[in-house]
Amino acid sequence: MSNVPSDLKYAKSHEWVRVNGDTATVGITDHAQHELTDIVFVELPAVGRKVKAGEACAVVESVKTASDIYSPVTGEITEINKAATDDPALVNREPFAGGWFYKIKLSNAGEADAMLSPDAYKAQIGG
Repeated sequence: MSNVPSDLKYAKSHEWVRVNGDTATVGITDHAQHELTDIVFVELPAVGRKVKAGEACAVVESVKTASDIYSPVTGEITEINKAATDDPALVNREPFAGGWFYKIKLSNAGEADAMLSPDAYKAQIGG
């Protein structure tokens, strides 16, 4: 079973959010990085970009495929993880720690509250 930290909320499209005040950190789950296999390229949104929940805003490419990453919440990108673009394999090694994608100032904190709980996400991926 994939590692599913209990302090996060999850999107059905396999992104996670960690909310801290009015800001959320966003990345992809351990399950997602396993499915993608070896990640070789990460393209992140520009700081200052406004995104809506469900909007494609980043791209990851692996040796197997390219995949859009969808913002699980609405808001403005405040920071990107340059380490993930410089070393895309970081997403494979540390999907819930050093391999995060971006931070977003939340427009509606209720969106994160409505995301999947760790148990619901585990059930979705067959955990």
